[in-house]
Amino acid sequence: MFDKLKELFGQKKEESSSLTDYSLMAVDIHSHLIPGIDDGAKTIDDSLFMLRQFESLGFKKVITSPHVVSDGYNNTTEIILKGRDKVRTAIIEQGINIEFDAVAEYYIDETLYEKIEKRDLLTIGDNFVLAELSYMNRSNNSADIIYKMQVAGYRVLLAHPERYPYYYQNDFDEYHKLKDRNVYFQINIMSLMGKYGKDAKVTAERLIDEKLVNFVGTDLHNARQMESIKACLENKYLEKILNDDKLLNKTLL
Repeated sequence: MFDKLKELFGQKKEESSSLTDYSLMAVDIHSHLIPGIDDGAKTIDDSLFMLRQFESLGFKKVITSPHVVSDGYNNTTEIILKGRDKVRTAIIEQGINIEFDAVAEYYIDETLYEKIEKRDLLTIGDNFVLAELSYMNRSNNSADIIYKMQVAGYRVLLAHPERYPYYYQNDFDEYHKLKDRNVYFQINIMSLMGKYGKDAKVTAERLIDEKLVNFVGTDLHNARQMESIKACLENKYLEKILNDDKLLNKTLL
């Protein structure tokens, strides 16, 4: 009865998908599973619990991406790879059948210049670098940093573009301009569930509709969020993007 009333007043019930797992995605490229180095997993037990969940949901590979932020989580390549190896050892010991690797989620600011010059950026697949921006304020130097990365041979992969208000509030053409500059987009699965607000949800859906999405990611930080990842399997937009033959996640197997 309530659903029919919503339809009468223009609030139609969202269609459910036919997905049963994440095998169409196969590879997650955005999570925070190395214990104790950022705001993600706290212990190795946390990491292993979430990786078991990934395995049960049909994932074959997880490429985790701890934050690299100069005034918060100043992780180095050495710290990240050491943490990756610790998790890999635990995966083998626990018999978890999933491939595990690590890169980084780099915050775009002036500290990236030195890393670019030294070629000290961890990459996904064909030289993709996962990078994020401020959620609040437009960066004055992001265009230059992106350009410098590209000149150095990196392919810039912008994490969760649907969460940057200065892009979606003014003019959606901002996204097309970034694509024209060969910037790749990775949206968060939980955005489709409204976990970051209505604006992020609507923007993620439109990015999918306009075929601007190259990768999807969980951006998983803790075990509680896994319930949202499971619930999203019922989301019609998730089904749409996972069936898009241009989605690149599976190419990383």
